[in-house]
Amino acid sequence: MAGVSRTDLLNWLNDLLQINYTKVEQCGSGGAYCQILDSIYGDVPMNRVKMNAKHEYEFVANYKVMQNLFKSHKIDKPIPVEKLVKCKMQDNLEFLQWMKRFWDANYPGGAYDAVARRKGAALEPPATVAPLPSSSSASRTHNVGAVGGVRSGGRTPVGGHRAGSAQPNEAVQQLQTQLQEMGVHLEGLEKERDFYFEKLRDIEILVQAQLEALEAEGKEDVTLKEIQKILYSTEEGFEVPDPDAVPPVDEEETF
Repeated sequence: MAGVSRTDLLNWLNDLLQINYTKVEQCGSGGAYCQILDSIYGDVPMNRVKMNAKHEYEFVANYKVMQNLFKSHKIDKPIPVEKLVKCKMQDNLEFLQWMKRFWDANYPGGAYDAVARRKGAALEPPATVAPLPSSSSASRTHNVGAVGGVRSGGRTPVGGHRAGSAQPNEAVQQLQTQLQEMGVHLEGLEKERDFYFEKLRDIEILVQAQLEALEAEGKEDVTLKEIQKILYSTEEGFEVPDPDAVPPVDEEETF
C-alpha cells in the first residue's frame, strides 16, 4: 500500500466520492477525509462538513467533525491538523495513504452514494495553497481605490499626480500584471517541484522495498544503501523535521 501512486489515490478518491480533485493537496480542506469515513460508517454529519471550504478556519471546522468521529469509533490515530490545513503535498499524501489503508480494512462493501450524502451540493475543488497573489492583488486593489478615488481637500498624492490622472492607474495595472505573471510562474514551479518529488518518492519506495526483501533473506546491497543515503542526505545546516514530533501545547490542546 505504501507504493500506491498519487494518481491511483486520486482516481480512487474521485471515484468513491464523485468529486474531481486534481491534487492530493486539495484533501487538506478536510472535507474529503470526512466523507471517506462516512463511506465506512455512514454516520458523519455531512451537513456540518464544508466540502467547498476555502479558508483555513473552515478547514479546521471540518477536522473537528473528523476528530469527533475518531473518538466515537475509537480510532487511535493522531490527526496532524496543523500540518494538513497548510495543504502541503507530503503531509496530505501520507495521511491519504493511511486513510486508504484504513478504508481497505474497514469498508463494509456495497454501493456508496456520495452525492446523495452531500445532498447533491455542487462542489468546487478547494484551493491547494493560500491565495497569496490574490490577497496581494486584493490589497493593492483596495489601496488603488484610496489613491485613484476622490480625496478630501483635493490633495495631490505623494507621487506628484493628482487623483484621477492616468499615470498612477497605468502603474497599478503594471503591478497587477506583474503579480499575475508571478502567480503563473509560482504555479509552474510548484508543478515542477511536485513532478520531481513524485519521482524521488517512487525511487525511495522501490529502494526501501528491495532493501527489506534482501534483509529478510539475510543479504544486503551496497549500491541500494548508497542510493538511500543520497535520498536522505541534507545540506549542512538543514534539519529534517521530525514527523512524529508533537507541538507541546497547540496541537494536543485543540485536537
